[in-house]
Amino acid sequence: MGERKVLNKYYPPDFDPAKLPRARRPKNQQIKVRMMLPMSIRCNTCGNYIYKGTKFNSRKEDVIGETYLGIQIFRFYFKCTKCSAELTMKTDPQNSDYIVESGASRNYEPWRAEDEETDKMKQKREAEELGDAMKSLENRTLDSKREMDILAALDEMKSMKSRHATVTVDEMLEALQRTAADKEKRLEEEDEKLIKSVVFHNSNAFVKRVRDEDIENEEQTGQPSNANGETSNNNLKRQKNSEDLPDSANDAPKKATLDDSGKQENSRGGGGKLNPLVRISVIKKPVTSGVKSPAEPEQKKTEEDNKTNTSSGLLSLCQNYGSDEDED
Repeated sequence: MGERKVLNKYYPPDFDPAKLPRARRPKNQQIKVRMMLPMSIRCNTCGNYIYKGTKFNSRKEDVIGETYLGIQIFRFYFKCTKCSAELTMKTDPQNSDYIVESGASRNYEPWRAEDEETDKMKQKREAEELGDAMKSLENRTLDSKREMDILAALDEMKSMKSRHATVTVDEMLEALQRTAADKEKRLEEEDEKLIKSVVFHNSNAFVKRVRDEDIENEEQTGQPSNANGETSNNNLKRQKNSEDLPDSANDAPKKATLDDSGKQENSRGGGGKLNPLVRISVIKKPVTSGVKSPAEPEQKKTEEDNKTNTSSGLLSLCQNYGSDEDED
């Protein structure tokens, strides 16, 4: 395979390049080149948009009679990708750009408009300064003032950067921690103020509101109530019970039936409440069979004696309790 790849050609010893015929090419001959579209355009025939960077097989030729500072200007012919209409453009060495000649229109580019505006302002200023010395002097003073403002802004930025450069990372962290601690302390103080502003039931500033139901109950019973909504009789009974507790703790417990205790409480006007100092025990009677034993009369006598003893003890206890109330 090496003999097929011929890199050098054989020239005989009698070869004379001057004897070779020269190819006569016409002026402005077109050359086929492959190129990329340098800008975005729109076809005027079909309205198709052709974007920048699209590759084309184009024909290049020299523009006769047009040069810029000795630089030759070239023209390119290519076709639309949709309708195959012929489009032409040429180079613009003055602006380092291209100009669309026919068949299409260039899309709007805002940076090109800005550049054109600056160029127009520059040309206008040059035309004004051409015949007016005072105008040129004013323009130079404005330019110097603008430069001084820019230098002052740069100096300020440099000084600010140097001030920031002196601050270390540790100092920044300490400052952040201080601000966080101050914030937490402020929140705690606000919470304490809120807690102090709340009025609790056991505080002196608490005022109990009397309900309408309590007032109606007091009017029906005819007993005034204190601030806690309790009657004075209940307070007196609580005081008496607290006084009688140590005395009754040493006494022996008394027994009585449920019926007798209920009748005595009703006679004293206790409202059907049992005395907490009296212990009540219920004795169940034994179930008797139909056959009578000789020991039954003796059991009945003993039960009757127990009843009389308990009733007499209960009566004496009630008399003592009544006498204490009369003395009070």
